[in-house]
Amino acid sequence: MLDSLFAGLYSTVEGSITLSGFIVSIFAALILGALMAAVYMYRSNYTKSFAVTLATLPAIVSVVIMMVSGSLGAGVAVAGTFSLVRFRSVPGTAREIGAVFLAMAVGLACGMGYPVFAVLFAIIMCIVNLFYTFIGFGEKKSMDLQKTLNITVPEDLDYNGIFDDLMQKYTTEAKLMRVKTTNLGSLNKLTYNITLRELGSEKNFIDDLRCRNGNLEISLSIQSNETFEL
Repeated sequence: MLDSLFAGLYSTVEGSITLSGFIVSIFAALILGALMAAVYMYRSNYTKSFAVTLATLPAIVSVVIMMVSGSLGAGVAVAGTFSLVRFRSVPGTAREIGAVFLAMAVGLACGMGYPVFAVLFAIIMCIVNLFYTFIGFGEKKSMDLQKTLNITVPEDLDYNGIFDDLMQKYTTEAKLMRVKTTNLGSLNKLTYNITLRELGSEKNFIDDLRCRNGNLEISLSIQSNETFEL
């Protein structure tokens, strides 16, 4: 009896899809897609369009698999069509790519006629994702202390080593990433990646820097992690 529960709704022979099997597969894919979209939106930055796409993608993949099942030529044509979609989309984060692959895997299982396996797989992966998100798996504990510091200095000021003592006082790590001329070459803009020693020291740090750069523009912002994305 248990084996019959996990058996496919239809065989993989072309033309063997039944109406009942088609409806069960589509509704299972839609429900699981909504579940995975809800899990993805938990403690995550997202757009409405991506959430809707993630909720409907399993059903779309399910129908595609059902339609091309048993047809090698149709399968090759669909694979070429999916490859074109990649060139019409912007690169995503590793989390977004993982969510898309998860939705496609669930859609594949539904399309092949195994909605029960799709349900089990989706539930397991959603629980794992929620668990990792809840415990903060992979998060850097010092992320709030990591900042990008921009200091504008006069062109005739020798900036080499002028801020070293302040960097040692307020930061545990400081690295000069870029030097850029501005205002027709009369000013230099220095960009540092720094790690503060403690939160709340930003104002004193900036006040001391202003005494060194002639009270020119200084900015302190959250350090971008885009270069670390997959």
